[in-house]
Amino acid sequence: MKLVIDTNILMSALIRNSMTRQIILKSGWKFLYPRISLGEIEKYKNYIIGKAGLSENDFQELFNIIINYISLIENSNYLDKLDEAEVIMRHIDEKDVVFIACALSCNNDGIWTDDGDFDKQNQVKIWKSEGVVDIFKREKAYY
Repeated sequence: MKLVIDTNILMSALIRNSMTRQIILKSGWKFLYPRISLGEIEKYKNYIIGKAGLSENDFQELFNIIINYISLIENSNYLDKLDEAEVIMRHIDEKDVVFIACALSCNNDGIWTDDGDFDKQNQVKIWKSEGVVDIFKREKAYY
């Protein structure tokens, strides 16, 4: 699997040692995240620290571990798809344009998100956590 992950998935992995975190760390799948969206993680850093019960140092250490399993995609890699993504998402949620553009420009299996706004478009396949977990558990059963 090769999935673009939405900010809510990355935040979930940072907040608790959940199945989301385990999938990112142990699945062997490729995860993509637009580098520009790291600003969202920074914006919610104190919220994440509070929810997770982490110190700032522990947060940074965990963030560094998780981000090592995610390929950060530069703006230049999906710049040519921003206009198309804007048309798809502008009436839904403009913050999600970058994820659609990233998915359109990278050879991938879709976007992993639990944000319902992505369900309002039909140009990019959307994976909810439940479906991703099911595939992970099935694959893990074969090990």
